[in-house]
Amino acid sequence: MINIFVYGTLKKGQPNYHIMTNGEHGKAVYKGIGKTGDKYPLVIAEKGNVPFLLNVPGTGHHIIGEIYSVDEHLLQFLDKFESCPNMYQRTLKGIQILEWEDKDGSPIEEAAVNSVLECFVYSTTSYQPEWLSLPYHDCYDSFGKHGLRFINHLDR
Repeated sequence: MINIFVYGTLKKGQPNYHIMTNGEHGKAVYKGIGKTGDKYPLVIAEKGNVPFLLNVPGTGHHIIGEIYSVDEHLLQFLDKFESCPNMYQRTLKGIQILEWEDKDGSPIEEAAVNSVLECFVYSTTSYQPEWLSLPYHDCYDSFGKHGLRFINHLDR
């Protein structure tokens, strides 16, 4: 199993969460909540109001998201889903654990809170320069106060 950190539409309660839970594309086990060790700009852009974590360390906020362990099958599907490596790039980043739910007996236990876990994160260096001028968010919610509800690519 491989650790990934999701901050956008794949989180619980968000439009693409079903991908993480339906088992159709592989297995995902929810582990907990974390935040990026470095600050990054998280913006909402394009016609679909898509969340993008811009790979510009030191700018923006510590991003809050969810940690999952996924199997290789789901990881390969997520690479395609996230248009990796063209739109997003999957890279390892240090994620500080804020809450931990050990449901599968993994070696990280209670002491995990506040520790740093290396997770794959889908961020991008393939962004429009004007995106750096958009508002930065620390936690994405498609239904948030920003009013920029995510629009599925099939509905755009």
